[in-house]
Amino acid sequence: MMLDVSIKHGRIITNVDDVLNDVVINRGSLSRMNELEMAVNDKYLTTYKGDGLIISTPTGSTAYSLSAGGPIVFPGKDLIIINPICPHTLTNRPIIFSEDFNLKITLWSKDKGAMLTLDGQEAHKIVSGDVVTIKKSKHVTTLVLSPYRSYGQILRSKLGWGDLPPGARKKKNA
Repeated sequence: MMLDVSIKHGRIITNVDDVLNDVVINRGSLSRMNELEMAVNDKYLTTYKGDGLIISTPTGSTAYSLSAGGPIVFPGKDLIIINPICPHTLTNRPIIFSEDFNLKITLWSKDKGAMLTLDGQEAHKIVSGDVVTIKKSKHVTTLVLSPYRSYGQILRSKLGWGDLPPGARKKKNA
């Protein structure tokens, strides 16, 4: 699954490349709180106040989103994960949406704006009143999975969870 991202600045709409892993809206050069209003399918959901938001695909769930306390999402389902970065309110928690939801995030911060980063590779400055629209892309990408290691084995290896299930440890030591 990939995400389609556009930025509306006044009357100008900029469509940006498809995103494989994540879209990050975070503070600009000043260390000030962002105020990000989110609408889901054109209905207001909440306003996030904090350092920013990470919007990721299942592929991106084990990157920046995981580091910021987000869930690990196994591949196979097309989902959109919203994860607040250092939210000012304890009730702002990660949310998982199905693939058919359209998200509109409006920046209302009054300082020098924020940065929108796509897959950690491309950055766009956004200012108060700009609207970022994120939805499932019509483009897809195919990932090659190893026939020798399951996704669970890859997670255990990368996250240092150990190699053996509980029953196997007893058999190995016997």
